[in-house]
Amino acid sequence: MSSQKPLVLVIGATGFTGQSVVNGLLKSGDFRVAALVRPSSLEKPVVKELRASGVEIRPGDATDSADKLKEVLSGVDIIVCTIIGTLIEAQRELFRVAKGVGVKRVVPNDWATPGQRGVRQLHDQKLAIRDYVKEIGLDATFIDVGWWMQGSLPPPPHKKTALGEWLESIYGDGHNKMLVTDLRHIGTYVARILADPRTVNQVVIVWEDEVTQLQAHEIGEAASGEADTARAKRKYVSAEEVRERIEQAKAAFAEDPTNFAAAVALYGAEYMLSMHILGENSLEFAKQLGYLDARELYPDIPKYTLAEFAKEFYTNPRLQAFYDRDLSQS
Repeated sequence: MSSQKPLVLVIGATGFTGQSVVNGLLKSGDFRVAALVRPSSLEKPVVKELRASGVEIRPGDATDSADKLKEVLSGVDIIVCTIIGTLIEAQRELFRVAKGVGVKRVVPNDWATPGQRGVRQLHDQKLAIRDYVKEIGLDATFIDVGWWMQGSLPPPPHKKTALGEWLESIYGDGHNKMLVTDLRHIGTYVARILADPRTVNQVVIVWEDEVTQLQAHEIGEAASGEADTARAKRKYVSAEEVRERIEQAKAAFAEDPTNFAAAVALYGAEYMLSMHILGENSLEFAKQLGYLDARELYPDIPKYTLAEFAKEFYTNPRLQAFYDRDLSQS
């Protein structure tokens, strides 16, 4: 009987988002789950854990030839992409092949915040993939998740992290609302979305709480147990400074497109502009863009707030792994 369940191939299953998706699919019991894993990574502990949990491991790469992709897509009903940003364009060939071999549905690599065209280069690339999927007539669901709760709070006052300046800063006046989601819960929503025919060829916004950046800082500072120390680290970045950072990063990136630091600076500043200056990461704006609200679709999923997350976050080093993340990974 279980062999008749839809087979979902997760591409990027070892990354932060990918692991959450895999966990959610497995816990739902509604799907068979496979993961596309590079041959060089087959013996990594995280891959062994996937295999032990019941995930079928299919050796391969999203950039493989069409013939190899046909092999790894054999029998797949749904593809979920949680790949790194540098592979976004590779989805075109992947989805072209998927269409040819009879894959029924795809979830391209989105997993971020809603927004209009022309504000974020990375988001524009993702929107172009959405256009391509529609153009070739492949059924799809496009899922955004707001901003991770893991990256919404100021870091513990005495923790050193390369992301410190980003996380300690308040952009603009800090009063624009933003949607936030606990990374660990993304997979729960994905499992429900994939089992729901209402979401086919729709965009869905997954979110758990909506707060302003100032409120997020206040929540984090209080939960850290060192409110005064944390508050003293606050930095304020004006809208003008955000735009200046974007122009500087654009120039550096244009001069050397392989400059990873410039790419991170550019994409990061554009996200801050979108979320905190333009206020695009809000439920109101998402609905204006036509997103279905996951909270309305699945009201039975327990509510979870940033304040609840913060109580756990500052006492659990494992949850702070976001601060030590390799920015080249998803």
